[in-house]
Amino acid sequence: MPRVIFHTATTLNGFLADEDDSLDWLFAVDGAAEAEAAFSAFLAGIGALVMGSTTYEWLLDHEDLAVHPERWPYPELPAFVLSSRELLRVPDADIRFRRGDVPTLWAEIAESAGGRDVWLVGGGDLVGQFDDAGLLDEVRVSIAPATLPSGRPLLPRRIGPDRLRLTSARQAGQFAELTYCVAREVS
Repeated sequence: MPRVIFHTATTLNGFLADEDDSLDWLFAVDGAAEAEAAFSAFLAGIGALVMGSTTYEWLLDHEDLAVHPERWPYPELPAFVLSSRELLRVPDADIRFRRGDVPTLWAEIAESAGGRDVWLVGGGDLVGQFDDAGLLDEVRVSIAPATLPSGRPLLPRRIGPDRLRLTSARQAGQFAELTYCVAREVS
């Protein structure tokens, strides 16, 4: 069974994006290229990715995918977009729009990963749904030297210290990269 990994960047005070869903704060950080260097190694172990509609729409806008579908950043991977809304499709990209709850969709997602890991691209509520289903295995977070007064929270769920175990901490440019193993809840 593939591992499910939430890998993201956040502000020092725990926001993924500002109140307008902008990541300008992230791209303004010096040394972001150094933090991105290790990302290709992470991506090599990924067999499928999952994102919510807000993350997908950000990619559509940020990469101007309606005009430039060749800019789809994950051409080698099946991408699941979980949404109850109809969204623009990127031509020639393996994007699978799905409705429903995570446990119902899990078998298809896991099979599509081909024995490799599943990357939860975002957002925080989607990650919470995977945790609620007992499927979240790891959280990798790069903490940027920036704060925001409000925005999209990193993970709007309670996961207590009894379930999170720090397995790695390192500096990458101006980012602190932390990796936590997530233990299953005992019922």
